[in-house]
Amino acid sequence: MKALTRFAGRAWLIVLLLLAWEAMAWTHILDPLFFPPPSKLVFVFASLVASGEAGAAIGKTLFRTTMGFAAGVAAGAFVSVLAFLWKPLETALQPLIAALYTSPRLTLLPMAMLLFGINDGSRILLIAISTALIMIMQLSDALRQVNQYLVDLAINYGAGRVMLIRKVYIPACLPQIFTALRMSFGRALVLTISVELLSCQDGLGSMIWSSWQTFATGKLYVGVGLAAALGLMTEAFFRIVERRLTPWQEAAA
Repeated sequence: MKALTRFAGRAWLIVLLLLAWEAMAWTHILDPLFFPPPSKLVFVFASLVASGEAGAAIGKTLFRTTMGFAAGVAAGAFVSVLAFLWKPLETALQPLIAALYTSPRLTLLPMAMLLFGINDGSRILLIAISTALIMIMQLSDALRQVNQYLVDLAINYGAGRVMLIRKVYIPACLPQIFTALRMSFGRALVLTISVELLSCQDGLGSMIWSSWQTFATGKLYVGVGLAAALGLMTEAFFRIVERRLTPWQEAAA
């Protein structure tokens, strides 16, 4: 009951907007050709599910996103810890990270394609780079902000460098780590769909682009809605895991 109340408290605005959209489409305040009512989009979604097109598109998008995300998280965490332990590397990385982070990631796609060809390897590499940049920036800041008192206390009890990372730094950084994970997965999903719009024959981005080209507005809206639903579900997933692994955060709140 508590979960249902929480959901209602968060979803009421979306429901209200959908009802207003439905009413304005049926009364032709909005042109149904460009804004088909949500009730019709349900039938479009059902047909895409029945044909298997929706499942195939979601599967390809999730594959590219999760592969790039996983590689980027691993690389970003490794570089962040290494730079934290070896300050010359941290100093050398700062201008490079700043330059890459402020550059539009899609501008790197042609170069990745030159190196790896027009295939999923180049697309996943681009997603991994974007994810790694966010992880490095967020985790590096989190590591620097760990309470020095906790570090000194662990050292006095004989903790070595590896033990400090495992038992002090990582637990202390968990809230920031989950913030970085949510941010980087969201960016990875956006980048995946953007790449699919430009260079793919499958995936949600390709579905959206082909729908625009053929003026299949219902299918276009369903594609956008599926992308938004993926973002909402992954955000909820990371928040559930975060609450399980950092119960002190909820208690403090």
